[in-house]
Amino acid sequence: MALSTTDIDVYRGTTGVVTPQDVSEQVWQGIRQNSFVMAHANRINLPGTGVKVNIITGDPTPAWVEETHEKTVSKPAFENKTIVPYKLAVIVPFSNEFRRDEDTLYAAVIDRMPYAMAKMLDQTIFFGTAPGANFDTLTGADAVDLQADPAGAINSAITAIGVAGGTANAIAVSPQGYGILTGAKDDSGSLLFGGYNSTGNPTPYGLPTETVHAAYKAGSSAANTVGFIGDWAKAHIGVVQDLNMTVTDQASLNDGTNTIHLWQRNMFAVRMEMEVGFATEGDDFFQRLTDTYPAV
Repeated sequence: MALSTTDIDVYRGTTGVVTPQDVSEQVWQGIRQNSFVMAHANRINLPGTGVKVNIITGDPTPAWVEETHEKTVSKPAFENKTIVPYKLAVIVPFSNEFRRDEDTLYAAVIDRMPYAMAKMLDQTIFFGTAPGANFDTLTGADAVDLQADPAGAINSAITAIGVAGGTANAIAVSPQGYGILTGAKDDSGSLLFGGYNSTGNPTPYGLPTETVHAAYKAGSSAANTVGFIGDWAKAHIGVVQDLNMTVTDQASLNDGTNTIHLWQRNMFAVRMEMEVGFATEGDDFFQRLTDTYPAV
């Protein structure tokens, strides 16, 4: 059975694409964001096989002693954690005619691919199933209800992170959470978080805050997650290979159903990939911000 072109590539007849001569050179597109985690976590250069990191979990404990008495003997405590990298990748096939006749749209698609990779990385770390062993996520972070009491929730999260031995230093807030923060008022009706940073985001208790679309997840039978607050110095992103893009017209692709011979079909493919790992020093250094789940 012959394959239809619509099954295998991005071409001039792809749904939603217009091709008249007078089509605008402007491409309307949604928000593009870099990875919040990549920007705020500590970067580690990883070998391809991963690395085992030593963590000091307890310091020696000094004690006061009287003259001529024996001095206290105390030892530090250690743990270790293995960080293993995994590959995140995508391949997009195009027709040569699409690149020739829709060059502005093609350029916009290519320009957006790194942001799609960043979104998937953040979503995986915030909520997703880890790609394999020794890849941490923040699914174990405790939740705090931001909507019920915005100021109290942020303060509670800061305190909990402090009790764990960390210092809250940044907030990733979804657009839904942004609305909660900007609308929060005190008893007199004044806005609680009236100060804004250079990105236009509120700064609760002076904490840097960024609007991150990947920080939202709808709860099917529980509150929706609308953001994360944490000590991001306790998060470690291991990088074997930074974002890399290659283009070829010589390969054969398998999309799970069809085998696509690029050269035979006047096509080419763009591959984007990165190899990263992620580890935290503990779930207690992060708190998940939620809205209020309505009572039934």
